[in-house]
Amino acid sequence: MTRLDWSTAGSRYYEAGVDRGVLYLPDKPGVVWNGLTDVTENPSGGDANPFYQDGIKYSNNSNPEELEMTISAFTYPQEFAECNGNAQPRSGLYIAQQRRKSFGLTYRTMIGNDLESDAGYRIHIIYNATVSPTSEAHQSFSDKMDPMEFSWGITTLPERIPGYRPTSHVVIDTRNTDPEIVTLIEDILYGTEADTARLPSFSDILAAYDTISTLTITDNGDGTWTATAPFDVIRMIDDDTFEITSNTATYLDEDTYTISSE
Repeated sequence: MTRLDWSTAGSRYYEAGVDRGVLYLPDKPGVVWNGLTDVTENPSGGDANPFYQDGIKYSNNSNPEELEMTISAFTYPQEFAECNGNAQPRSGLYIAQQRRKSFGLTYRTMIGNDLESDAGYRIHIIYNATVSPTSEAHQSFSDKMDPMEFSWGITTLPERIPGYRPTSHVVIDTRNTDPEIVTLIEDILYGTEADTARLPSFSDILAAYDTISTLTITDNGDGTWTATAPFDVIRMIDDDTFEITSNTATYLDEDTYTISSE
């Protein structure tokens, strides 16, 4: 057995910053959201729901959670006007207090540790978001130009995900994800020369993970081999038995696999 060690180099992680904002309207390509200054996630619900029998607590299940957010920015894409309740009957003409359209959003938060400031990042994907009415304060000019910062309260409608509770928030951690999978998902989110940026469904994200699964077999030189792979490619069935699920592994019999490099 190994004693726990709190001094391992590179193990002190932190998360900071927000960038790569993209706005997605239904049936429209994603557009860059420059000027994001703050995204605050405020989950609600999820409170414990205890049950008692004969005066003894025998269950402490939690209620479903919902995601609420606050977004702050110095500016926003023109396409966001519809989400903010501003209809545009003519180019440059806006009518306020209209029905607010729902939208999708993605943004990135950076991860560093005690050894490097760019140890990875998390891609946040938000589904079915709706802006709540918020106030705007317009002030007189002074001898100093202070840019006005906008802020919106956001509520979300969770999407159903088979096998899990509904959610409106998906996070991809690049530290634990195959780089090819990250590239594939970012090509969907940010677009390529051939395809426009779009908001992927959760099934699209799962398909990206399942399409690319890097399985590495290392010969230890002592008659044993070590297999490393992303999450769920190698699964322990019990303490002594494992299963490999990969497009590079071919099942021969109950004790034998062949592994290819293709």
